Amino acid sequence: MQKYWLFKSEPTAYSYDDLQNEDDRTAEWDGVRNYQARNLMRDEMKVGDRVLFYHSNAKPMAVIGTATIVKEAYPDHTSWDPESKYYDPKSGPHNPIWMMVDIKADEALGRPVTLLEIKQNPALQDMPLVRKGMRLSVQPVTKSEWDEIIALGHST
Repeated sequence: MQKYWLFKSEPTAYSYDDLQNEDDRTAEWDGVRNYQARNLMRDEMKVGDRVLFYHSNAKPMAVIGTATIVKEAYPDHTSWDPESKYYDPKSGPHNPIWMMVDIKADEALGRPVTLLEIKQNPALQDMPLVRKGMRLSVQPVTKSEWDEIIALGHST
């Protein structure tokens, strides 16, 4: 059964445009360093699952586009590289702690769906994104929430 997700990224670090400009529009979603988010990636995400790409720490913060998971969780090798900003000395090839998935850009929304708009929409009130203190960089989304955001992103 297909699942739906929201992935957060600061556009100054990695934007939806960056994903769309990759040679094959595919990128590793690396650098996740939260155990709950790691567990979602490792245990729940499957090839074909759909992703809302969300620009965080931006003006405005908003869902910008969609992507699809094209490779299920595998060890995040950036955690083994002492030169990487994602280095974790407790992780290694024989003891991988952190995981990543690969995603492929689908389409930019016709217009961004802002956090304010999401917060004000009664159909989206249960999204983890709008809960106080919810800072996970990957979050589950229901099918109805996905449909609502896609509809908003293609409305005028």
